[in-house]
Formats: sequence, structure tokens, C-alpha cells
Amino acid sequence: MVQHPEVLWAQRSSDTDEEKNILIVTVNLPDIDESSLEYNLTATSISFKAKAGSQGKEYAFDLDFFAPVDPQYSTKRLNSRSLNLVLRKKEKQSEYWPRLTKEKVKNAFLKTDFSKWVDEDEQGSVEDVSEEPDLDMGGMGGMGGMGGMGGMGGMGGGMDFEKMMAQMSAGGGGGGGFGGMPDFGAGPSGSGAQDDGDDDSDDDGPPPLEDAEPGK
Repeated sequence: MVQHPEVLWAQRSSDTDEEKNILIVTVNLPDIDESSLEYNLTATSISFKAKAGSQGKEYAFDLDFFAPVDPQYSTKRLNSRSLNLVLRKKEKQSEYWPRLTKEKVKNAFLKTDFSKWVDEDEQGSVEDVSEEPDLDMGGMGGMGGMGGMGGMGGMGGGMDFEKMMAQMSAGGGGGGGFGGMPDFGAGPSGSGAQDDGDDDSDDDGPPPLEDAEPGK
């Protein structure tokens, strides 16, 4: 049975810059079999058909656009997560399309891509919008980088550093070298001799009471 893949879309508009007058469409379907991919873009419609996943399930959809696009200046890129499209709107205009499709029909598989959506009056704050889908796909490389998790590696290094500090403070000699930082972990054992104020007042409290009792 042929199924609909999830299709996400966002847009930008411009009445002066063609490259910023685009539709950003993502066919959110992992592991598309490129050899089975049938993709056809015309000025008024788009069709998609492919097998995907380890079981080779069939997916397909057809959509008629709200207004014409320019296939000549539209692009597509395929990665392991999705098929990413940048479709150039034929007519340059500052207003957004009210919807992606010609007919106002609710398609459960067609959704707004909130990760890429920008309101009309906020478009100026987005840089290089024509590259945005590529950034998303570059995100795959980024995801690969995340696999290495440079930040996590830094966290691991940080954990070793703290362990080293703890060992140094436990040894007694390194605590002073790091100022008061080791005192947070070793305050009760190592800081009594230095914190004469609070610690001595707490420690010296009981003896006067004990001395006072025999005196009575």
C-alpha cells in the first residue's frame, strides 16, 4: 500500500530579489532509495514517488501549487533523512502565499515547517535564506559532528578537570593554588584551619558551656 510521506514547507517573499522569493519544501522521509525516486516538478505541480526504509515501502504524493513556480531556478538535494527542495516562485511579490496548494484542502501529511518559517515582517532578520535548506542538510554533517559531540567531549574534559581538582584538594597541597574553589568540595575537612571566624565560633561554643556547668 502506497503511503504519503510527511511534507514540510515554509516560504520567503520578495518583490525585488528573486532568490528570496522561494518555497522551502522538505519531504521528510529517511533512507529514500535513490534508484526508485521519481520526482517531477512543473510550473504548476509537483509529484513524488519512491521506496524508502529497510523494508522498501512505497511513498508518493501529488500537489498542485497555489501559484506558478519556476522549475529552471528550483533545486533539489537528497540526503539520508529527506529530500530538500528550494522552489523559486514565478511571480515576485512581497506577500506570502496563503497556502502551498491550489485548492484549500487539508492534507494530513502536509505541514508547516516551523523550524524554517519566518513571518513576513521578520524576513529581514534572516540571512542567506536561499541557503537555509542546505544548512539543514548540512545539519546532517552537523549531526555527524554531534555524534562526536565536541561540546560533550569538552564536558568530559571538564569532568576530568574537576576530578583532578578534587584529588589536588584532597592531597592538601593544590587547594591554595586554585584559590577558594576546592573549599566548595572539601570545606569541612580542609578549611577549618583557615576559616577561623565561623568554624572557630562553632567549635569553641561547647567548651565554655561545659566549663560553666562544673562552675555551677
